Amino acid sequence: MAKKPNYGYEKRQKELAKKAKKDDKKKAKLEEKEAESQESSDESSQDPTDKI
Repeated sequence: MAKKPNYGYEKRQKELAKKAKKDDKKKAKLEEKEAESQESSDESSQDPTDKI
């Protein structure tokens, strides 16, 4: 007798993969934003009076 497909399992795996991908994108954006803010804080920490 052939087994019937477990559609619930397949759907759950698809949802988990989708969620993981979304989390990865969110993490990447957050890291990019932190790096950008780090660069701007590095630039602003340089005192323009030091050049005199």
